[in-house]
Formats: sequence, C-alpha cells, structure tokens
Amino acid sequence: MRTGSPRTALEAVTWRRLPVSRWPWRSAAYLLTTQPVGLLAAAGLVVPWLVLVGLLASGQHGVVMIVALVLLGAAAIAGLGPLIAPPLAGLERRRLRLADNRPAGGARHAAPDGPGARAWLRARYGDPDTWREVAYAVLLATVAPVLSAAALFAVPLAAVLIAGPFLVVAQQPGSQPVALVFGTVATVGQALPYAIGGLLVLPLLPYLLTLVAGGQAAVARGLLLDGAADELRAELTEVSRSRARLADAFEAERRRIERDLHDGAQQRLVSLTLQLGLARLDLPPGSPAAEPVAAAHEQAKLLMAELRELIHGIQPQVLSDLGLPAAIGELADAAPVPVAVDAGGLAGRLPGPVENTAYFVVAEALTNIAKHSGATSARVTARQQAGMLAVEITDNGRGGASPAGGTGLTGLADRVAVAGGRMLLSSPHGGPTVVRAELPCPPGGRP
Repeated sequence: MRTGSPRTALEAVTWRRLPVSRWPWRSAAYLLTTQPVGLLAAAGLVVPWLVLVGLLASGQHGVVMIVALVLLGAAAIAGLGPLIAPPLAGLERRRLRLADNRPAGGARHAAPDGPGARAWLRARYGDPDTWREVAYAVLLATVAPVLSAAALFAVPLAAVLIAGPFLVVAQQPGSQPVALVFGTVATVGQALPYAIGGLLVLPLLPYLLTLVAGGQAAVARGLLLDGAADELRAELTEVSRSRARLADAFEAERRRIERDLHDGAQQRLVSLTLQLGLARLDLPPGSPAAEPVAAAHEQAKLLMAELRELIHGIQPQVLSDLGLPAAIGELADAAPVPVAVDAGGLAGRLPGPVENTAYFVVAEALTNIAKHSGATSARVTARQQAGMLAVEITDNGRGGASPAGGTGLTGLADRVAVAGGRMLLSSPHGGPTVVRAELPCPPGGRP
C-alpha cells in the first residue's frame, strides 16, 4: 500500500485513501472526456473507412470483399493518420494531466529538412513518433471509448440495482414488472438481491474508474511521450544537482582547510620562528648550539614562506577581501611575463563560487603561459553582461595548447563545467593562444 501521495491514477489504485481522494473524480472526468475525443478520432480515421466499406459492399462479396476492406482500412489510416493524429496527440497530452501529475512534455516530431510542403510531408510521414501517435489515435477511435463507457456505465448500473426495491414499491398496482438490467422483478423480495449486489459493487467503483483511467493514461504516455527522454532528463537534473552539491561541499572544505592552516599551523609556525630567532640571539657566536639553531631558524622561515604560498593557493586572501579584479591584478604582478589586466567591466562583488572559479582559471592559464607557451606578454580581460561572466586570457606564445598535452586544461574545463559554465580554447600553432571561460553570474552578488 502506498503511504505517499500518488503521481498517477495507476499508482492511486493501491492507495488506501483512494475512495476519499480526488483521483476517482479526476479519473471519471478523464473517461468522460475520452468519448468526444474518441468521436473526433473516429470521424477522421474510421468514418472514411466505413464509407469505403459501404461502397465496396454494394458490389463485392465474400473473401475478395474482406481482403479489400482490410487493405482499404489500412490505406485510410496510413494516408490520413499522420495528418489527423498529431493534433489529437497534442490534445491528449493536455488531457493526460487529469490522470497523470507528471510533466507531459511536448511534441517530438522531426523538423523538415527544407522549406515547402513536400519537405513537411516527408518529415511527417517518415517520423516514427508520428506513427506512434497514429497507433494511439486508432486505439482512441476504437478501444478506448468502449472501455471508458463500460467503466462509466458501472456507476448508473449500481445506482439502478440499489434503487430496485424502491422502484418496486413506487410502481402502481397491476403495473408491469420492473426491469433491473439483468432481469425483471415484481416484488421487493425479488429486488433485494439486486440491491445487495449494487451495494457490494459500490465501494469498488472508485477503483474501477481509477484503474481504467490509469491504464489508458499509461498507454497514452507510452505512445505519445518520450518516457526514456523524460527519465534521462530527470537523471541529468539529479546529476547536475549532485554535482553542484559536491562543488559546494568542496568549496566549503577548501575554506575550512585554509582557515585551519591560517589560524592554526601558520600561527604556531610564526611562534616557533620567533622563539628560534630569540634563541639564536641569546647564543654566543661560535658556540656548539649556535649553528644548528641558526639552521633551524632559516628552515622555519622557509617553511613559513612555503606555508604562506600554500594558503594563498588554497584561498587567496585578496580574493576574499577585495574581490576578483584585485586578485587578478595580484596574479598579473606575480607572473614572470608582463600581463595587462582589463577588469573594468566588473561592477561590485560576484557570487563566491563564480569568483573562485574565475580566479583559478586565470591562475592556471598564467601558470601554463609561464611554463609552456614561450610568450613575452599576456592579457587578461574580464567582462560581466547579460547574467554571464566572461574571462579571457590571451598570450603571444607559440600556440599548440591542447587538453591532451597535460597542461591542466582538462581539469580547468571540468572546474568551469561544475560551476555551470563552459571553457573555449583557441591555440593554433604559431599562436596566439586564447582561453575563454564563460560562467553564469546572476545579478545580486555578495556585498
């Protein structure tokens, strides 16, 4: 038994709250509206075939007529179906909401390969999705109205059976027996079993209506909607969300490591360096302990410088305090080649993940320029417009950069993709090399 709210009429059949829910009423509405839609489908597909049947039956008989009827029926459906079925399918997708709460999507037809009616007809008649719609239109014109009418007929049938004894009492003396669908009764005693049967059937009616509507809706979804694509889109959405959650968790952990190193290990190393420096001053020059203490002091200072660089690489303080333009300027000042910076198009602070990703794109690109390009100058440009941050790094090096070259470009592209953006690379042999990262940047960044 289901405990949560069902999404479809078929799921609602096993729901314990079905009789007091809206699903039976929604299912009844779905089955009721099947009748006029079925008539539309029949008018387009079956009636022309029946006309052909009448014309042929007036002059042919026997096996020849049966074969001809089958061929003519198939020809009528094949000829008119691709023209009639798509509008009906669009109506059915909207009507499907009565029996299915899941997104219904839209048409899946292939686009014409050129202008004109011939290209349109070729695309329509050669599209497998169109023929699935034709198959559903045939069911809608034949089987679906019969099943829905049978399910709906059970409601007045139960009502008539229950009302049997009252109808007998209300009849005039000497009148004809009362007809109760399955037979006639003349006394209350004869009508009582029918009434008991109607009372037993009454609690089953919500399940019958919901089951028939759910079955028809399942067939409609299977033929009219791309279930595999819907499932794939749902999986891709979940993958994107989980990727965003992983990226957020990574950023939070990176900030925690930076904070722990800055407030913990770096402070203790600074204290150790000061103590070694004081001890070095207190020791007489030339004493046995002076040289080891001096060596330890120098190593501590080197280690402190390396730790400072490590912390800066994890989370640059200037990026946290002053934002992306200042951080890019600091990277340019530290680069071994002259780097011109144009970040005047950035207004205010950007969202944290966007700033971090853009910063590391610039940092990695400048590192690659220094190590691999042979460039004598570079330029970094940052622009923000239409909800997008574009960061472009250009150098005048030898070119030939490739993600397969082991220059970190693949990891950089992955990092940009995690942030929901894309990275573009242009690096012909002989240069120049252009690395461009485009990141979604909604307005209203952090203050």
